[in-house]
Amino acid sequence: MIQQNINRIKEEIGETSLIAVSKYRSLEELRELHACGQRIMAENRVQELLKKKPELPEDIEWHLIGHLQTNKVKSIIEHTALIHSVDSMKLLHEIEKQAAKKDIVCNVLLQVHVAQEDSKFGFPTTELSELIESGALRQFQHICFKGLMSMASLTVDFDQVRQEFKATKQLFETLKRHMPVPDDFTELSMGMSGDYAIAIEEGATMVRIGSKIFS
Repeated sequence: MIQQNINRIKEEIGETSLIAVSKYRSLEELRELHACGQRIMAENRVQELLKKKPELPEDIEWHLIGHLQTNKVKSIIEHTALIHSVDSMKLLHEIEKQAAKKDIVCNVLLQVHVAQEDSKFGFPTTELSELIESGALRQFQHICFKGLMSMASLTVDFDQVRQEFKATKQLFETLKRHMPVPDDFTELSMGMSGDYAIAIEEGATMVRIGSKIFS
């Protein structure tokens, strides 16, 4: 079943990167996913990623897509290829501090809040624009800014979902030229199992899919 689902999804998404969301999934399911050729997996919670990573093949590229608390940064930055959910200057400063201690560069996406839901995390669009255009991100020497991440509203109004993804793409294009290294700023992570087709139409380079792989 997983193989059939993966094949169908990859055919649908084309060149867009598939980020397989592994939360709530057993090690057996994830080993099967790996056997199907999937090499990028993502967790919402730091402790789950740290628990699963040593038990699974070393060639898996792990991403963190859930909200990251500053007190968890130290334990996770060496174990992730990309953190999708950087949503505050406080968090950026902590990532910089811990990455400097380890003499590494941490790849991140800036999470922008475009949904019509207060429960979603992310920088407000105006705040993020002002922050980047001011050059404030140039102070971070141990962070590589790879792009933006957003989550659309949980709604059956797909016109609204499309507008939220479109707004993320427009913000991405506007901010790219102001980034410390514009050529590094290439990724747009948006779209999940219920809305990834719309996200791809609106410019996603990465989609985060879980339930549609395993069900």
